[in-house]
Amino acid sequence: MKDRAHDEAMADMFRNDPAYAIQLINSILEDGDQSELLITLRQMTKAFGGVQSIAQTANLSTTQLYRTLSPEGNPVLSSLSAILKAMGLRLAVQSVQATHVHA
Repeated sequence: MKDRAHDEAMADMFRNDPAYAIQLINSILEDGDQSELLITLRQMTKAFGGVQSIAQTANLSTTQLYRTLSPEGNPVLSSLSAILKAMGLRLAVQSVQATHVHA
């Protein structure tokens, strides 16, 4: 299946370049595309230990993790934070910088 091959390639990329994973997640969060965020988190789960390991570290069952990251998933903040923490990441808030200068 094409999607699985792509997911594996992305997981390898995230494994080899964790800074890219962080940059991509921040970009997705900025754009607000939840479906893209869930796809990326599924790929990152593969890269950072697999479903069993991430679920255990995040104090979720594997079923909860699969449901949370499914295309229909709608993770609550606590689950999202726990999943990211299990990957060695965290959510952060930063100031939005103006893209234009006020006169």
